[in-house]
Amino acid sequence: MNLPKLKDFEVWFVTGSQHLYGPETLLQVAEHSGKIASTLDKSKKIPLRVVFKPVVKSPEEIYQLCAEANATKNCIGIIAWMHTFSPAKMWINGLKILQKPLCHLHTQFNRDIPWGKIDMDFMNLNQSAHGDREFGFLMSRMRIERKVVTGHWQDPAVHEELNMWCRAAAGWNDLQGANFVRFGDNMRQVAVTEGDKVEAQIKFGYSVNTHGVGDLVAVINKIKDKQVEDLCALYEKEYKLAAPLKKNGKKRQSLKDAAKIELGLRKFLEDGNYKGYTDTFEDLHGLIQLPGIATQRLMADGYGFGGEGDWKTAALVRAMKVMGHGLPGGNSFMEDYTYHFEPGNNMVLGSHMLEICPSIANAKPSCEIHPLGIGGKADPVRLVFNVKGGAVLNASIVAMGNRFRLIVNEVQAVKPKQALPKLPVARVLWKPLPDMQTACSGWILAGGAHHTAYSQNLNSDCLQSFAEMAKIEIYTAMACPFCTRALKLLTAKNIAFEEIDVTLSAAKRQTMRSRANGKTSVPQVFINDDHIGGCDDLFALDQAGHLDKLLSMAS
Repeated sequence: MNLPKLKDFEVWFVTGSQHLYGPETLLQVAEHSGKIASTLDKSKKIPLRVVFKPVVKSPEEIYQLCAEANATKNCIGIIAWMHTFSPAKMWINGLKILQKPLCHLHTQFNRDIPWGKIDMDFMNLNQSAHGDREFGFLMSRMRIERKVVTGHWQDPAVHEELNMWCRAAAGWNDLQGANFVRFGDNMRQVAVTEGDKVEAQIKFGYSVNTHGVGDLVAVINKIKDKQVEDLCALYEKEYKLAAPLKKNGKKRQSLKDAAKIELGLRKFLEDGNYKGYTDTFEDLHGLIQLPGIATQRLMADGYGFGGEGDWKTAALVRAMKVMGHGLPGGNSFMEDYTYHFEPGNNMVLGSHMLEICPSIANAKPSCEIHPLGIGGKADPVRLVFNVKGGAVLNASIVAMGNRFRLIVNEVQAVKPKQALPKLPVARVLWKPLPDMQTACSGWILAGGAHHTAYSQNLNSDCLQSFAEMAKIEIYTAMACPFCTRALKLLTAKNIAFEEIDVTLSAAKRQTMRSRANGKTSVPQVFINDDHIGGCDDLFALDQAGHLDKLLSMAS
């Protein structure tokens, strides 16, 4: 397995306070913080170690802690909590140098108010409700992207949110200093697989460098026959081997050729300390067949992959494999291939020529050989399987000239009801959410690629956190039809209004949520700073004849 052990990493639990409260109160703060950190560390939901750090009470202590976090290799993030009021100006210099992801846990030690016992001593100790607001203001003022998790620290839902943030931090950490190799260039004349590799290294931390496919072929040619035979035996053990590929079968040599490619490719990646790669069927000089089963098995072992030179997707697949490590299900390179436009049952058929990871298979894959109409090489060996149904997502990173954008669509995978006897590749059916028209139109408008990273075990919240760590755009609420309706109505009223796109900023989403009494759906409409509600509320006002009056009073 090429994936890191998540328990080798740690996030630091940091509590802010101040000397104002005296030693007795600070001892209680430390005691409470230690209990919270210990509970999170023991949580079965959280994959990393949660390490309690001494309570910070001064600018010097905060700065030193942030510098120490930066220098500690296995520290991949900080969870911060203000048990009491911690004047936020103390945090400025520390936050200015902090290079690790930050999660703001907005909680308090006690779950309930002790109605009959509460006094001012209790109030002075348990001040998270306004201590965290002071901290939040400063981070918003400094435009620091972070995750905010609100709820009691014993709540399983809080643990799950922290789980996904920790996993995002692990994926982000894995990309820092990572190397990806591109064999040849991207597919000729294709736009979306291009991108600025220098900017990607600045933004994401990984490097992409090219080797001629001849460099790979030289390594493949040194593989010994005994190694090949051993791997072929493993294929036969792990997969349902098609008759022509078995010993004495007509295509047995093709299986040996595929095994030799896998062994050579694996050695090249290991020797070069690469975490993923790309290739293209337009540059196969010296290869007998396009790597099929080789790429599928390498992905299953944790390597990232992108077809046709798509190094951005290769890096994303790798990061998502790290994020999802240890969870049921898998992550894979994917492609939107063709549509099913049956009325009331719209679906997408996802697949690729060969390279879909068996970690997402619904059963033991079949190892088969079939012709491939592109590439001009011998028939490639590949793993053929279907994918189970359930909630999954597709994600795409694209280069938008001067910035990168992450696009995510939550979809519902569908168990195939029809056989596909003449489509000998790995394949999956899904229904885009909220519906085909909205999702696909939104994807296209956002510039999403045809190549994606497909995940059975991550959610959009996890990728939202990843995008915030990378400081890139993310689109998850694409082409919201309710937002469109509300905008059309306001435009028809011929009045000036401000549209705030919350899909791009965690800070904006948090602001909207606080102003809208905790509501997270979009749109949320405000007139004269008064919260009106969503799209339905806006139209109800209009139908009742009240909207025009409110708009006429708007400043």
